[in-house]
Amino acid sequence: MKILKAVQKVPAGMMIIPLLIGATLNTFLPHWLKIGSFTTATFSNAGAATAMGIQLFCLGTTLQVGDMPKVFKRGGILLISKFIIGAGIGIFIGKFFGMEGVLGLTSLAIISAITNSNGSVYLALSKSYGDSSDCAATALLALNDGPLFTLIALGASGLANVPIMALVATVIPIIVGMILGNLYKEIRDFFSPMGDKLIPFVGLTLGAGINLSNVVKGGGPGILLGLITLFVGGSFIVFCDRIIGKRPGYAGWAVATTAGNAVAVPAAVALIDPRYAQHVSVATAQVAASVVVTAILAPLVTNYWAKKYGSPQFQNNNTDTNILIKEEEA
Repeated sequence: MKILKAVQKVPAGMMIIPLLIGATLNTFLPHWLKIGSFTTATFSNAGAATAMGIQLFCLGTTLQVGDMPKVFKRGGILLISKFIIGAGIGIFIGKFFGMEGVLGLTSLAIISAITNSNGSVYLALSKSYGDSSDCAATALLALNDGPLFTLIALGASGLANVPIMALVATVIPIIVGMILGNLYKEIRDFFSPMGDKLIPFVGLTLGAGINLSNVVKGGGPGILLGLITLFVGGSFIVFCDRIIGKRPGYAGWAVATTAGNAVAVPAAVALIDPRYAQHVSVATAQVAASVVVTAILAPLVTNYWAKKYGSPQFQNNNTDTNILIKEEEA
């Protein structure tokens, strides 16, 4: 019990502590996570998709049909604002400093890192601080998980293959859970508390896919990229979330991360536009560093913001914020 209380005192500790444990194991003792059978399936990155899928199903059972307009509104604001700030910064750098970029950062690395969000981190933080509509927005945010938005931002609009099946696969667990939860109240009551219990497993398996040495490989520019993704990108997203969405802003920080899949985006872009081939190796290391930096810092910032400005799970003395939350819930 004392261990659990100690973990809960750490901002977003139920996710970030297991995440750091997983990242440490994967960095220094990766073979321990690959011994096979149930151990690998439960504690390695191989279990991340399963843990998230079950969590999405449990979330779906709590989501009522009448909540769907809020889901699209919240997810759309986060998705579009994240793309705008990432594309804006990257295009500005590319236009004024060329493909070589500035401070060691190319437009390829910047757009790849900022426009792609870490769905695992967002979902875990939404479970901790948000409500079912915030969590359900994960499916919509899956659109930015990959090279599509990066290619659009770089002007390679010839890419016509939208990953429709990947999006469908993300949505199915939520839809199945939502159908059952709407039809049978006892199913909703049984599964709805389980989503929170899975947060440590999501954190651990997510961390098990992170190698802390990538921070070293990315160097100063990689760390800088992570800070830009979180604080510059996050500030803009939070601004849009508060002004347009009339929300407290915690979701803006939760989505101000770099997806693990974004590490492969520079290489994917180079296949479409060979001019970027010479920048792929450097951009890949920098994006990997941003994945690590944002995965560690985003929960801390989200926790601070939720406590200071309020969220469905953290009501505070900010009267204006609490009124907005209660009005939307009503």
